[in-house]
Amino acid sequence: MTERLSETSTREPEAGLTRLQRLQVRVLHTYFRLVRGMTLGVRAVVLNGADEVFLIRHTYTPGWQLPGGGVETGETLSEALAKELREEGCIRMTGLAQLYGIYFNRKVSRRDHVALYVVREFVVDAVKKPDMEIAEARFFPLDALPGGLTPATRRRLAEVAGGLAPAADW
Repeated sequence: MTERLSETSTREPEAGLTRLQRLQVRVLHTYFRLVRGMTLGVRAVVLNGADEVFLIRHTYTPGWQLPGGGVETGETLSEALAKELREEGCIRMTGLAQLYGIYFNRKVSRRDHVALYVVREFVVDAVKKPDMEIAEARFFPLDALPGGLTPATRRRLAEVAGGLAPAADW
């Protein structure tokens, strides 16, 4: 079953998680609240020449998502993006990523922001194998996306593929 970009979902970020997974998410957010005044993350819409997008499925939260992660102290956004693409997809950027928008992620916390990039110049160094963090990672045609896209991923793909201006909220 596939989902269309325009479909909406009311699914909560923690829906489908086990009790232990919900606890882990809350502990992580509490930790970040204590050590960081604001959290900043990067995500990427990685598009290949066949009009396919690269998506990942984490082991600790449900749904297909765009690859990305947190920006660590002393790390630039570009460095964080390159690191996350290598770790989550064995993807190496060969050109500059285009900053698409910066979003406030109020559903996660009052301190979280996400910088979204579009990546079109890259090479895939290897097929990403499942590990402790990534359950599955692969390219999907934009017109045949997998079931279980997270609502934010669906919205971001609708913006990028539809040429829309980025929303304020993730």
